[in-house]
Amino acid sequence: MNGRDFLPATVGAGAAAPASAPIPQPPPRNIAIDAYRGFVMLLMMAEVLQLSRVAQAFPSSGFWSFLAYHQTHVDWAGCSLHDTIQPGFSFLVGVAMPYSIASRLAKGGAFGRMFGHALWRSLLLVALGIFLRSLYSPRTNFTFEDTLTQIGLGYPFLFLLAFRPPKWQAIALAAILVGYWLAWALYPVPGPGFDYQSAGVPLTWQHHYTGFAAHWNKNANFGNAFDQWFLNLFPRTRPFLFNGGGYLTLSFIPTLGTMILGLFAGQWLRAAVPRIPIGRLLAAGAIGIAAGLLFHFTGICPVVKRIWTPSWTLFSGGICFLFLAAFSWILDARGYRKWAFPLVVVGMNSIAAYLIAHLWERFIVDSFRIQLGAHFFQVLGTGLEPLLRGIAVLLVYWLFLSWMYRRKIFLRV
Repeated sequence: MNGRDFLPATVGAGAAAPASAPIPQPPPRNIAIDAYRGFVMLLMMAEVLQLSRVAQAFPSSGFWSFLAYHQTHVDWAGCSLHDTIQPGFSFLVGVAMPYSIASRLAKGGAFGRMFGHALWRSLLLVALGIFLRSLYSPRTNFTFEDTLTQIGLGYPFLFLLAFRPPKWQAIALAAILVGYWLAWALYPVPGPGFDYQSAGVPLTWQHHYTGFAAHWNKNANFGNAFDQWFLNLFPRTRPFLFNGGGYLTLSFIPTLGTMILGLFAGQWLRAAVPRIPIGRLLAAGAIGIAAGLLFHFTGICPVVKRIWTPSWTLFSGGICFLFLAAFSWILDARGYRKWAFPLVVVGMNSIAAYLIAHLWERFIVDSFRIQLGAHFFQVLGTGLEPLLRGIAVLLVYWLFLSWMYRRKIFLRV
């Protein structure tokens, strides 16, 4: 997940660079990619600010309500800033892939060895995701909807596609999106007497679709039917019936589509050096957003992040293209880089940041309570206590990542 160099187009799958060919030299890191990745990770780590609790303490404040909305996932269709975290992380895996491959080629790597590393990275990502989902559980929680497991499941396929021409990558993307959409469209919609409460959908749920779009209703769809079979193959404390948030194992397939979009962006960036393909990135962003919204409002396929619909792949991918264009324009085209240093510190250690955010919060909060007292963060009142405590926790996260950065300690898999 780091930015290095790009695979020469003349090297095909199953072959290393010819002995007579010049060895590609890795250029300086793409700081825009690191900064964008840092921004994504910072949004994730900022969950410790608990803006929803602050908004509840100030129910008449539109300001806090706005911030809280964008720090939570939407219930079903739609998009908040928080909903762009997982697509951004997945997209950037694709952006970094051509850099990573060419860096390994520059060090003499052969295809077989690199593919073995890709499989090993995939296994580690899946294992890390399961480990984090099993924290505080009585036994291993075999679930595969976590960000790391979703990326891990698709990573070997992304690696193989990176060795193919752009035409084949585009065909693969189309096949993924159309094939996944067709599988859901052909799966029968529950009858009128279906008990949605038995599938974990509350009576107050206001997001039921009718007509053709009903194929994408919560926990009554193709993906949930697959998980009721697949997840029950693993030892569990009780049989799996549904995921409370509607998340699914099979979402890794359209997530692979998001990574392929990132792969296109990474190849464009490398091919255009020293220029920045701002126009192409902006056009791809606009097309992706427009296509996703078109499919949503025509009822062909709603834009739902929780089940990663094909229209969500296009819509969120479009947003990712625009973010990447903005970071590239500001940092590379305009040369404004100093402000991005805090983001780069996080972005260059994304795996460490991810693990810290999931493993350290409770320890740090307890340490603050023990060392500073139970009411230390109530200096501005109880309503802002979660925010002040979260800022302190976030600062500890960043200071540790900064310490790693200064000592050139980068956790990679």
